Amino acid sequence: MKKRLKLKQNSASIMLRSFVLLTTVIILISGIITIFAVGNQLLETSQSSTNNIIKSLKKTDIDGDDDWENWRANNSLDTSTSYVLVHNMRKDANTKFYYSPDTEDLLSTKPRKVPLIKHLYYRPHMGFLYYATGHAKGINYKLWVKLNSQFATLERVVIVTAAILLLTLLISPLYIQFVADRLTGSLTKLTKSAEESSADMTQQVSQLPVPESPTEVATLATSFNRLLMHLHKQSEKEKLFISNAAHELRTPIATIQTHAQLIKRRGKEHPEIVAKSIDYINDESHQMENLVDELLALTRADRMALDFKKYNLSNSLVQVKEKMTPLLKQTIITNIPENITIAAHEGSVEQILINLISNAGKYSDSTSKINLRLKKTTDFVAIEVADQGEGISSEDAQHIFERFYRSSDIRGSIPGTGLGLAIAKQLADLNHAELTFTSNKPHGTIFTLKFKN
Repeated sequence: MKKRLKLKQNSASIMLRSFVLLTTVIILISGIITIFAVGNQLLETSQSSTNNIIKSLKKTDIDGDDDWENWRANNSLDTSTSYVLVHNMRKDANTKFYYSPDTEDLLSTKPRKVPLIKHLYYRPHMGFLYYATGHAKGINYKLWVKLNSQFATLERVVIVTAAILLLTLLISPLYIQFVADRLTGSLTKLTKSAEESSADMTQQVSQLPVPESPTEVATLATSFNRLLMHLHKQSEKEKLFISNAAHELRTPIATIQTHAQLIKRRGKEHPEIVAKSIDYINDESHQMENLVDELLALTRADRMALDFKKYNLSNSLVQVKEKMTPLLKQTIITNIPENITIAAHEGSVEQILINLISNAGKYSDSTSKINLRLKKTTDFVAIEVADQGEGISSEDAQHIFERFYRSSDIRGSIPGTGLGLAIAKQLADLNHAELTFTSNKPHGTIFTLKFKN
């Protein structure tokens, strides 16, 4: 558990760093996308503006000085950022070229085309220019527009994006440290408590402190406490199981040892005691064998994972009845309707019924009857095993399914290990079935194994 807590701490720190790195990458990508989007929008705006100017020039039909002067006087062209060249290619034109202010100076050094971006040029000492052309009625129109203001806007976007990215990089370590301390601080306390608990050699179950925040750590601590309580209960159950098993084995072993010593000391002088002692040893060895078998069966049931299949329960009960009839002194009376099926593990269900019928035989008079009944309703299928024994007292009823539990008035008088009903209950749970018992009036007990439809 300590390793788990430390792993949680390292994982939390790694996750925080990964989150901040991811956030930084997202901001960087978003900034680049924003820059490209703004740049593209500025170019489209420049394209729209230059196209409008070209349309204005084409409509004017500049064929002479008067047309040129009239157009210059009536348009809103900003001559500080826009440069126009009109080339009149008509044969009767008196003036071939018209230049707006500074256009000749602009063209004294040919602007260079910017790769990959259509209509974008660069002119040393002037910057970037957007170029557009038009032709109408033998006249060519050329226009260059400075993009200094647009690039200034784009530059501000770049600066803001870079500032945000830089701020993120500067704040990230502080943020990581703050959140990591807040999260792993509680985990550190849990780790320390876990180390103290593991060093505590007492039998008491230890609980880890549950912090109020963060919620994730509180949930983790609560889960660990539930696990610790479960492990403690399981450990106590195993200790009790071992203690009871040792106690049950001690009695037949002591009996075997006693009779073996008796044969050794007095067998030669009194040969008549040999046969009697051997009978005792044989009976007790069988009792030990039954106990070991039931211990193994219970261990398998604890670890078993059952595969459910649909099968004919009616036929299975008939087979159980035929199997148990030669082993019992009592008469088994059956009431089993035909062709009733369930989805369960057939072998384990048969084992439950064998245990219940065997139990009924132990605690019933040899002249009595044992009833095996099968019922089906719209909600469930139920199997009943009813005996005519002395029944179960209210005191014993609370412990009837506990391992090794046997009533004090029958312990020693009726052979058994106290595991048969515990095994039956465990197998019933594995089959998702309900095993209960009621009084069989006027006397006896009815065990009911119920399967939901």
